[in-house]
Amino acid sequence: MSSELSNIKVGLAIVLLGLFFNIALGISFGANEGAYKDYVAEGIAAYPEVHDEKSQDKIWRYAQRTHFHAGGIAAFCLGLIILVMFSDLRSRMKKISSILIGLGSFYPLAWLCMFILAPSLGRSVAHEHIFTKLCTAIGVGGMLLGSLILLANIYLGRFRD
Repeated sequence: MSSELSNIKVGLAIVLLGLFFNIALGISFGANEGAYKDYVAEGIAAYPEVHDEKSQDKIWRYAQRTHFHAGGIAAFCLGLIILVMFSDLRSRMKKISSILIGLGSFYPLAWLCMFILAPSLGRSVAHEHIFTKLCTAIGVGGMLLGSLILLANIYLGRFRD
């Protein structure tokens, strides 16, 4: 079992960090949800010209989406990485695929970026910000590419040992 684990350790570590981030975010919401809402309200008050009447609720929803996506994507990626571990991919391809799938944990950080940036920049600018786009590209691109490697192995017999 340890040889199988050694092939997926890095990807597994990234996914576990995503799961722990999700748990920590949920705990912080429960402990002090008001701090998140105050952050949004203060930003809107400081920069009213970039906001509308929907901003308060929509920006708070970005924080919630960070939490939802962090848990859901990490759990999905964990399942894929377990499939990688038991696949007949070559060792190097297991490492590559698991790391790429693990990078899916970057996608929730796009929502976090929007939450952090939107109060001062506005929702549209935060959505188009380079950090938001980068987290989205790394997360979605990595997960898709790693998944394609796994699927090519399972259904097409590619990258076999």
